[in-house]
Amino acid sequence: MVLAALSVGISHVTLATAATTPDQPVGMVDQPCPPPLELPSSAHDLLVELFMDPRTLTSADFERLMKDTQFAEFNRENQSRSRQDWAGLCRFRSQNDSAAAAAERPRVVFMGDSITENWKIGDPELFEHGVLNRGISGQTTPQMLVRFRSDVIALKPRAVHILAGTNDIAGNTGPNRPQDFKNNVMSMAELARAHGIRVVLASIPPAAGFSWRPQLHPATQIQELNRWLRDYASRNGFDYIDYYSVLVGANGEFKPALSNDGVHPNREGYRLMRKQVARKIGVSEPR
Repeated sequence: MVLAALSVGISHVTLATAATTPDQPVGMVDQPCPPPLELPSSAHDLLVELFMDPRTLTSADFERLMKDTQFAEFNRENQSRSRQDWAGLCRFRSQNDSAAAAAERPRVVFMGDSITENWKIGDPELFEHGVLNRGISGQTTPQMLVRFRSDVIALKPRAVHILAGTNDIAGNTGPNRPQDFKNNVMSMAELARAHGIRVVLASIPPAAGFSWRPQLHPATQIQELNRWLRDYASRNGFDYIDYYSVLVGANGEFKPALSNDGVHPNREGYRLMRKQVARKIGVSEPR
C-alpha cells in the first residue's frame, strides 16, 4: 500500500501531470505558490502518538492514520500540490521570505527528507533561535538540489546540515545509480562552500527494509554510502556526523527501541541524534 503522507514520510508520491483548475496559475508567473498548507493539530497529535512515542507500528496504526478525516484531507491536498511542484519549491516560500528579511542570519539550516521534517515533530525545541528545518517527506537528492538555492543559499545561514539518501536508495523518484546520489550531495556541498556556508554532512540512518519497497534490502548499500560520505567529508574539510553508529542494530537494522517503523527515528532516536549534532554544531543538548 502506498502512503503519500507528508509528515509521516514512509513512502513517495507518484508524480504525474495534473489538470489545472481555473484558479491555479499556469506557466511562468510572479506568484506560483498557493497559501502555506498547515498540518491540523489533531493530525499532528496522532503523528506524535504513532511515530514519536516508542512503539511498534502495525497495519492497524496506518489504517487509523489514513482514516483520520483531517489527516486524509491534508494528505490529499499535499499530493495535489506535489504534482504541480515536483521539487517542493513552494513548500517553504513564505517562511523563506520571512527568514531572508530578518535582521540576523540563520545559524543553521537542516536540509533533508522526512527524517529531517519529522525531527520538528519529535524535538520542536531544536528548531528555535536561528535553527531552520527544511525537510520534505519522501524527497530524494535531485529534488533537494533543485531547491537548495532557495531553501539554503538565499537564507545565508552560517551552516547547512545535509541528511539524505534513504529515498534515493528506495528509488522514490525513479531508479538511480549510487554515483547519482554522490553527484547531488557533492553539488549541494560545493554550492554551500562557494557561498561561505559551513557544510555538515550526516550519515544515512540504518534500515533493514522499507515498507513501501519490500523487495529491497538496503542495509549493505547504506553502509557503503556512509563510508563514501565520511571519506568525502574528510577529503574536503567538511564536518561529518555519524548518526548511523548510535542507531544501528546488530544486523544493520534500525534499533527497534529507537524507531517505530524501522526507518524513521522516534523521540528517543531523535534525542540521541541531537546529542550528536550538539557536539558538532553547538546546538543545545536535549533535556
